[in-house]
Amino acid sequence: MSSSPIAIVAGVGPGTGSSVARRFAKEYPVVLLARKPESFEKLAKEINDQGGKAVGISADVSNQESIQRAFREIEQHFPGAHAAAAVFNAAGGMVRKEFLTVTLDEFSSGWEVSQKGGFLFAQQALPLLLKARGTSSKFNPTLVFTGATAGVKANAQMATFASSNFAKRALAISLAKEFGPQGIHVAWANIDGPIDIPGRQDYRAKLAEEAKINPDDIAEAYWTLHVQSKRCFTNEIDIRTNIEKW
Repeated sequence: MSSSPIAIVAGVGPGTGSSVARRFAKEYPVVLLARKPESFEKLAKEINDQGGKAVGISADVSNQESIQRAFREIEQHFPGAHAAAAVFNAAGGMVRKEFLTVTLDEFSSGWEVSQKGGFLFAQQALPLLLKARGTSSKFNPTLVFTGATAGVKANAQMATFASSNFAKRALAISLAKEFGPQGIHVAWANIDGPIDIPGRQDYRAKLAEEAKINPDDIAEAYWTLHVQSKRCFTNEIDIRTNIEKW
C-alpha cells in the first residue's frame, strides 16, 4: 500500500476546485481531475514548485470509461494508494431560462455531470476511501460533494440546475447513511452565493467583494469537515457571506 494517502479533486477550475486542491496539498499528494488539461496544468505546476505533489489527469466525469481510465491512471501514479479525501466539485446544467424554451440537451447536461458524474466518481473513489480505514491516516476518510442552494430550493427558470442539484444532494445523503457507519465521512456543501473567481467577467464583476464567497474559505471549510471526529460528523453544511439573503 502507498505509504502516503492521497486526495482527489474532480472539477478543478480557477475557483473552488483550485482552492480545495491547494488546501489539501498542504497535507497530501493531490490528484487534479478536469476535462481539459489547461484547467489543471498551471495549478499542478504551482503545487509542485512549492514543494507539494500534484498530478493532473484529464477526465470527463460524465463518461464511465473516462472516469475509470482516470482512476487506473491514479493507481499508476500512486500504486496501492488509499484516499484520505475525495471532493466532487463538478456541476452542470447552469441554465437560467423560461422552462418552455429549455432544450433536452440543456436539461440533460445537468444530470450528466451532477448526478451521473457524482455517481461514477463516488463508485471509483469510495473503494480508495474504504482502504484508508485503519491506516496511518490522521483523519477520517472524507467524501465531499459541492452543491448549491438549488439543491435545497428551486427558483423560477432554474429547473435544469435545481433538479440536478437536488439529485446530487440526494446521492450524498444516501451515501452518508450507508458509508457513515463504515467510517467514511460523506458531506454535501451548499455554496449559497456567488463565488469570487479570479478573472471571471460576468455578473459577479459588478458585485462588491464582501458579497462574493472567497473560494479559499470554502476550501478551509472542506478541510474542517475532513478533520472532524466520528462523534461529530457534519453531513450538510451551508456556506455563504454574512450579507447573503437566505
